[in-house]
Amino acid sequence: MLESRLEQADLLKKVVEAISGLVNDCNFDCNDSGIALQAMDNSHVALVSMMLKAEAFSPYRCDRNIALGINLSSLTKVLRAAQSSDILTLKAEDAPDVVNLVFESSEKDRISEYDLKLMDIDQEHLGIPETEYAASISMPSNEFQRICKDLMNISESVSIECTKEGVKFAAAGDIGTGSVTLKQHSNVDKPEQSVEIDLSEPVALSFSLKYLVNFTKATSLASKVKLSLSNEVPLLVEYELSGGNSSYLRFYLAPKIGDDE
Repeated sequence: MLESRLEQADLLKKVVEAISGLVNDCNFDCNDSGIALQAMDNSHVALVSMMLKAEAFSPYRCDRNIALGINLSSLTKVLRAAQSSDILTLKAEDAPDVVNLVFESSEKDRISEYDLKLMDIDQEHLGIPETEYAASISMPSNEFQRICKDLMNISESVSIECTKEGVKFAAAGDIGTGSVTLKQHSNVDKPEQSVEIDLSEPVALSFSLKYLVNFTKATSLASKVKLSLSNEVPLLVEYELSGGNSSYLRFYLAPKIGDDE
């Protein structure tokens, strides 16, 4: 069986909020390493990959591999019952029809329990190749969110150009053009405000802003976001999940080619 206890129900709540705009139904694949999720959006332009390592839970038990097929809008409704400070315990049998969610207040004076019906989702698991990226940018996640939202007012797409001078986000639309350039800098007092650029060669690619704005729903999960780019491969947008145990939420987005939407 599966039994996993998450000190903050809010973590799962925010993860589901961040991905539910891209996918409706997906499998939560549970094994002894933790709980993973991988799904593509309907247009096959974006892919989301999440890993909540076993170390993120206390305790964590998963006797054999279980796939929990879940409708995300149904899960969102159940998670609304949780207060942000609640402790969440997930339970499922080996061949489950339902997943059991128990929310416990931090003072232990209130316990809510829900059973969510599971779905049989036939989902192919895509092997994501290990990629050596030409450019990686680590920046404040709220800064990335602001840039994407501001440029969305001008155009549906953004060009991301990374050189040794910095990273430039540029958009051109019917009303005009706009750009934001960030230069590498370190903030010793507030390291989460630093911008770090690791560059082996310059890169310039265009992406749909609609998807990037969607990805930034994960901003509340991490103070930093990492963007990894290489020519002709999907952009990787990565948020490290709290706890420092290598848990992550990753989004991959195919670049736009010419006038392709």
